[in-house]
Amino acid sequence: MTTPAPPLIEFVGVSLRRNRELLLADVTFSIQPQTIHVIVGPNGAGKTTLLAALLGQAAFAGRIVAHWRGTGNIGFVPQAFSVDASLPVTVEDFLALTRQRLPVCFGVRPATRQRIATLLREVGLAGLETRPLSVLSGGELRRVLLAHALDPRPELLILDEPGAGLDERGVGRLEQVLADVKAAGTTVVMVSHDLDQVRRLADCVTVLDRSVIGQGAATETLALDHVRALLPSGVSRTGGAGSPERPPMARARSAGRSGH
Repeated sequence: MTTPAPPLIEFVGVSLRRNRELLLADVTFSIQPQTIHVIVGPNGAGKTTLLAALLGQAAFAGRIVAHWRGTGNIGFVPQAFSVDASLPVTVEDFLALTRQRLPVCFGVRPATRQRIATLLREVGLAGLETRPLSVLSGGELRRVLLAHALDPRPELLILDEPGAGLDERGVGRLEQVLADVKAAGTTVVMVSHDLDQVRRLADCVTVLDRSVIGQGAATETLALDHVRALLPSGVSRTGGAGSPERPPMARARSAGRSGH
């Protein structure tokens, strides 16, 4: 009998406390390769905290195991990203920082410029290379961060509320990009409050409320009575858990993590 292939990511009994408050309790589920897996739940449910644990940005008990098939590259688009308005950094400067050895203050190399132009076209921002990063709208900045996360092409792409601040056209472009990267072999893990988008995109949904309370196909899982009762209200938890610390933007190469 053929042994089934392991999932790409396994969360096994993951628990996390901050200031004595239990933010995650015995979270166990798996993410299959080359799928779009969406994590949903009310505010304060621990969604961003779980991503922080996955990225190695928060200590936890339990295990998070990655069974890489390829490069092990991780791309990450955070929920929030602060830009200092006093810094004269353009979109091209920002994207060039990690794509050439030459310091950006000495110029952007032609090959790097071409690479950046391709990335911006992919996320629907062609021609914005010279736009100051500080004047971008929230939706434009989010798509710049997405472009950054897509190069080098990740085996795992993690997005925290990627549709926030996007107009209808931007949402459509985002969904097309995610469908394309999935078809090319990338596994996508995404936190979202947009349940219509979840139904359109997700191969699998995990409903989180500090622990896993549901998982499965999007349409069936979101239709469960206890899930429908939990999600529409968006009620924040007391004690500050509704605004967990957000991890910094990261791209990492990893061979699996476990927390103790």
